[in-house]
Amino acid sequence: MTASSTRPGSAPRAPRTTGAHSQAPAPDSPTPCASSYHRLTALTPTLTVRCAPPRGGDGWLPVAELVADPQAVEELVTHDTLQGLARYGRPLRPDVAAGFGLHRLVWPVSLLFTVPWFLERRVPLLGPGDVSVRRGPTAVELTVRPEAFACLPGDPAGGSPQARTAADGDALAAELRDALGGFLAPVLAAFGPRVRRGPRVLWAMATDAVVEGLWYAGGLLGEQERARAELSVLLAPPAPGTHTPGAHGTAAPTPAPFTPGAGFALPVPGRVGAPDTDRARASCCLVYTVEPEGMCTGCPRVTRR
Repeated sequence: MTASSTRPGSAPRAPRTTGAHSQAPAPDSPTPCASSYHRLTALTPTLTVRCAPPRGGDGWLPVAELVADPQAVEELVTHDTLQGLARYGRPLRPDVAAGFGLHRLVWPVSLLFTVPWFLERRVPLLGPGDVSVRRGPTAVELTVRPEAFACLPGDPAGGSPQARTAADGDALAAELRDALGGFLAPVLAAFGPRVRRGPRVLWAMATDAVVEGLWYAGGLLGEQERARAELSVLLAPPAPGTHTPGAHGTAAPTPAPFTPGAGFALPVPGRVGAPDTDRARASCCLVYTVEPEGMCTGCPRVTRR
């Protein structure tokens, strides 16, 4: 078992209800990234993405509220704690419940960025105020309000006032890391006190969720190997002593702030006869704390021995 066991399909419904009135879902509008979201929704019954303003009430949680209100995180983690007890028959450690909750949020939300990049070479420039989430017993719903986006030269939508043209594929990949990293930074900061991990481990956890999400989506699309290859390039560690300019020209080590390397096809070092694993994770999903026999072969507790 891996952190994949905490995919949206196994996630509980968020219990928080705000004082705001629930908003009626707006019809999907023809935005530059909408076709990617429609395609993703059509592929899996466990994830629904609608192009609409953020919603509140009736189980909906705006990500902006999550990053601004510690009580929202507290209630989300409390629900994950109860779900863990029901699933595993034993109580979860508080930090484990928080880690599961963080994974269950980052995994689907990261697809809002990576799937349009993968399918259309467009990167939506989203902030926490553009996304809301509702986690049901067997599925996750997201609303997303894509407006500004980055694209390549020659993109048919490149003339839009909301478009920002990247010079080439490498620059667009930097835009993706920059946009997704900027979105996730306040989310990780909000969960950090409950997960009880420092920034380096939090970003490793986020890296795993991002990679596993697009790798899974690539499989649904029949393009898992391409997803694997492109993730490996996207998160490639820098050559020794080199730096790559970030999306806005600032020098930053590739692929900051994410953990370098997508972790695919790495052998288990120092273990004679040990089989290779499909992917070496950057962080431990902590499932072993409730299912000791569930230690995955890609866990850093195994691969870094």
